[in-house]
Amino acid sequence: MRIALPFVAALLLASPALADGPIGTIARGEYVCELPGDATGAVGIEQPSEHFTILSASRYSSPQGDGTYLRRGDVVSMTSGPRNGTNYKVIGRDFLRKLDADGEPSRLRCFRRG
Repeated sequence: MRIALPFVAALLLASPALADGPIGTIARGEYVCELPGDATGAVGIEQPSEHFTILSASRYSSPQGDGTYLRRGDVVSMTSGPRNGTNYKVIGRDFLRKLDADGEPSRLRCFRRG
């Protein structure tokens, strides 16, 4: 029995669900997404097809359609709908950065308008 307890404890500590952090939500409202501009023009270049609106604690709407999302720790994952599989890193209360396929932050940033 002494061997089983450390083994179970190791499994629990290695569990992906625990590693992802607590479940949470992001602020409701419209998120405007943009790429960085440059010194000669606009600060950001809006990407309207990337915009989305958080409707409730687990639902979003985008120009492509509606779906659900899940926040675990500082990562927001679109879990259904047209954005299924898209992930964002929470940078601040109203600021997200889209993650690329490798989980690295991309150049696309989204902020809550208003």
